[in-house]
Amino acid sequence: MIALIMAHPHLFWLSLGGLLLAAEMLGGSGYLLWSGVAAAVTGLLTWVLPIGWEWQGTLFAVLTLLAAWLWWKWLSLRSGRQRPAENQLNQRGQQLLGQRFTLDNTLVNGRGHMRVGDSSWPVVAEDDLPSGSKVEVIAVEGIVLRIRLTPSR
Repeated sequence: MIALIMAHPHLFWLSLGGLLLAAEMLGGSGYLLWSGVAAAVTGLLTWVLPIGWEWQGTLFAVLTLLAAWLWWKWLSLRSGRQRPAENQLNQRGQQLLGQRFTLDNTLVNGRGHMRVGDSSWPVVAEDDLPSGSKVEVIAVEGIVLRIRLTPSR
């Protein structure tokens, strides 16, 4: 067996790459994906170029680290470009920042409730506001929305 691997090292690397990729499909955690890709690339390079086993192992290790690093870089760039609403999943109050609404009820002492979609939110404003006022959400304090009168255009 060792003699066969020494005679055809590319078969070893391609087989290892295939096994790692198959194991990744069974597990799905992402840990084996880049090692499988690195093993397959090492197998292809070993098939084309006569590389000693020391360099094959080094190439496999470097390709695994490089692939994992590039994947991490790509994910970090991708997550940085997400829209704010995607980053605020299950934070409904944060998603309402900057939204404009019409008050259904009069605010007394700067406090009251406002209908947002199918729910009612407690609101706080600097002044009393009559019902029908156009307001904008400027902050979220716990479950209370801080609003201000929207300037008329």
